[in-house]
This record gives sequence, C-alpha cells and structure tokens, in this order.
Amino acid sequence: MRFDTKIGIVVRADLAVWQKLNVTAFMASAVAGGAVETLGERYEDGSGNGYLAMFRQPVLVYAGEAADLSRVREKATSRGMDVAVYIDEMFKTGHDADNRAAVRAVEADDMTLAGVAVYGPKNAVDKVLKGLGLHP
Repeated sequence: MRFDTKIGIVVRADLAVWQKLNVTAFMASAVAGGAVETLGERYEDGSGNGYLAMFRQPVLVYAGEAADLSRVREKATSRGMDVAVYIDEMFKTGHDADNRAAVRAVEADDMTLAGVAVYGPKNAVDKVLKGLGLHP
C-alpha cells in the first residue's frame, strides 16, 4: 500500500545505542500525539484481548550527523511541517515538564539535536530528508 504521507525520524549517529532507542521512541510518540491521523485502529487477538493502536504506515528511521539534524529541522520548520525535536539536555531530565523547559531554554539554532521527527506529505518529507541514509 502506498501512502500520501510519510513519517521520518532522524537520529544522531554518534549516540549510544540506548540513546538512539530512547530518542526514536520519544520521536515516534511525538508524531502519534501530534498527528492522531497517523494512528490505525486498536488491535484485538483471537482471544478477545485488546491492544493499543499503532501507526497506520511505516516509520522510516534515518541516521545523520549533528549538522544533518539541524538542516532537517530548519528545512521542515521553514516549510511549516509537523516537527518534533529531542535535544541532548533531555537525557538529563526526568519528565515531560522538564523536557519542555529544556527545549524552551535554548534558541533554535543553538539546540544540540539528538533526534528530529518529521511528518507530512510524502514529497515534502522526502525533500527535507534528501541525502540521509536509513539507520543501519
């Protein structure tokens, strides 16, 4: 099935494995929370047990250097796309309010990005992520 939208997550390549996984999870939750149309229906197994809904389309995870993440954030925000960010300072916080305060304390061009998520029309997301390779 082809989709007219795309979900792309870019994780900084030099992070520790646990950090990459953590950033990817937070980025995915941002897309799900901010663009509810990305979610499908709840699941149910043959025994009648219910499960949470998941994205209705694939999520592509890319790797990039710090400059790549800054470029993606800048291009996506300048085009009015839905964007999520995860900055290094968030690794030191313990909850959502502290995460938001950490982001608020840094000017956009000064953020040390660990991850960026972008959601929008497929062609626009492809242009913003151009040149990045999928995460190995």
